[in-house]
Amino acid sequence: MAKKGNRIQVILECSEHRKSGIPGCSRYITTKNKKNTPNRIELRKYNSILKKYTIHKEIK
Repeated sequence: MAKKGNRIQVILECSEHRKSGIPGCSRYITTKNKKNTPNRIELRKYNSILKKYTIHKEIK
């Protein structure tokens, strides 16, 4: 049986949106295995406000 407690919830926030100065924010909630990926993750996700795919970085 697999051990519990390796997966944690993380919040991904758009890096380009923060620089643009447009109000609002693009955030996604996902999970990651902290044992396999101890560093912060970066994923390409859709930003509905900018209407394009951008890099979303993990925030604390």
